[in-house]
Amino acid sequence: MTQSPKNTDVQALFNKIAPEYDKMNNIISLGTHKLWRQKVMAKMSFPVGAQIIDLATGTADWALALAEKSNETSHVTGLDFSEEMLAVGQKKVDVSDYSDKITLIQGDAMALPFDDASFDIVTIGFGLRNLPDPVMGLKEMYRVLKPGGQLVILETSQPDNPIVKPFWQFYFGTVMPVFGKVFAKGKYQEYKYLDETTEQFMDYMTLGKQLLKIGFATVKISRFNLGAAAVHYAVK
Repeated sequence: MTQSPKNTDVQALFNKIAPEYDKMNNIISLGTHKLWRQKVMAKMSFPVGAQIIDLATGTADWALALAEKSNETSHVTGLDFSEEMLAVGQKKVDVSDYSDKITLIQGDAMALPFDDASFDIVTIGFGLRNLPDPVMGLKEMYRVLKPGGQLVILETSQPDNPIVKPFWQFYFGTVMPVFGKVFAKGKYQEYKYLDETTEQFMDYMTLGKQLLKIGFATVKISRFNLGAAAVHYAVK
C-alpha cells in the first residue's frame, strides 16, 4: 500500500477517482492543464529516436502529447501506480495514432524498474506532490536519465501574490472539493485531499534548489496563472 505523508492510501484514492478523472481535470483547471502542457512542450527539445518516460502518467494525456510531439522513431513509456488510471489511459492509447509508440506500465516512481541512464527525457505532470517521498522520486528520475537528459516537472504551486493567494486558497480549498462532490459522484474527501497535497507541497524555489542538490546541472523555472502552477526544466 502506497501511503502519502498524510497516511492516505494514494493508490486506492486514484483507483477510485479514475472514471471521472479526465472530466474533473477539465472542470477544475477550466481546461488550462492542456494549454500548460502545450506551452511546456514548446520549450522542450526532442532528439531523434528519443526514449521518453512520463511518470504518474495517469490516464496518459501527457504520454499521448509526447508521442505526437516526438519523431516517429521515438518511444514513450507511461508509468503509474494506479491500475484503474492506466486502464482508462490504455483505451485512449489504443484508439490513438500512437499506439505503437506508447507502452503503459504499472510501477512505483520511487523505485523505477529501469537501468541507469535509460531515458533521454523524463516528465511528470501533477504527480510529484503525491509521492510519499518526492525527493526519493527525484533521485530516481536523475538516475534513469542519460547524461544531458531532460527532466520536466509540471506541478501545481502556491501563488505568493498577497492579493491572489486568498482567492487561490478559497478555490482549491472550498470550491474544488465541492466540484468533486457534485461532478464526481460524491467524492468530496478525495478532492479535499488533492487540495491539501497542493497546499503542503514544497514551493517552486525549494523544488528548484532540491534539483540542484541532487545533481542536476541546470534548472530553469516558469510559472503559470499567477503562480498556480510551475514548470521546472532540469538537465542532468
